[in-house]
Amino acid sequence: MGRVTTRRPIVRVTGDQSSRRPDSLAVEEPLEIRVGGVALTVTMRTPGADFDLVHGFLLAEGVIRHRDEIAALRYCDGKDDDGVNTYNVVDVALAPGVTPPSATDRSFLMSSACGVCGKTSLDDVRTRNVHRPADDAVIVAASALSDMPDTLRARQRAFDTTGGLHAAGLFGPDGTVFAVREDVGRHNAVDKVLGWAVRENLVPLRETVLIVSGRASFELVQKSVTAGVPVLGAVSAPSSLAVDVAADNGTTLVGFLRGNAMNVYTGADRIKID
Repeated sequence: MGRVTTRRPIVRVTGDQSSRRPDSLAVEEPLEIRVGGVALTVTMRTPGADFDLVHGFLLAEGVIRHRDEIAALRYCDGKDDDGVNTYNVVDVALAPGVTPPSATDRSFLMSSACGVCGKTSLDDVRTRNVHRPADDAVIVAASALSDMPDTLRARQRAFDTTGGLHAAGLFGPDGTVFAVREDVGRHNAVDKVLGWAVRENLVPLRETVLIVSGRASFELVQKSVTAGVPVLGAVSAPSSLAVDVAADNGTTLVGFLRGNAMNVYTGADRIKID
């Protein structure tokens, strides 16, 4: 499998002093996702938890709704210049009766920074979700929610080495950690966490909290809604469209989740003030 981190030589400058030394970097490599042997998309990601990533991506795209709709996944032979398998191509076999996506309509190239760059229209992204979180009556104590970003940060092992990875974590309302994933792409980190939940047959994710290490963009809210997550918390700001989508679907959206402070943009009735 590919490495999560790699080393590169740098010149370190401090004031009027300089020195040469190696530095650790987060690895970024392409992952091609194929369905039935047909190329669907390419995403730039940090290698690791690739099958989680594929499950989460296909869930968010509306291709699948639960794990039984994927019959098999496998790495294809993708060779580098030395003839070594790069593990950068995954082929998905859908279960009988599951409609494959149209490559001509849905194929696109995703960078590590954007999960919706190739979408043809906003209406295409605003899918009708099967697992709407609006009816989830979960209550989360503000104190428990406040602790989750620190718990997430403590489990970012690759970030400690590189300082260059985003993270997403799935929690119970009491702060129990279910899964944490890292990636150079925010949307990939979320896909990996949600894909883990698909593979564990936990979707829809009732009574859960999804925490992301950066801002709450539209596509992250959309992904959480697709999985039925009732509460999404971010350490930074949401966008206006993220707030709109959260409100439309009954998601509690929390931003600037730092220390004991937070901004609750939608669904404040789920947050219990201690």
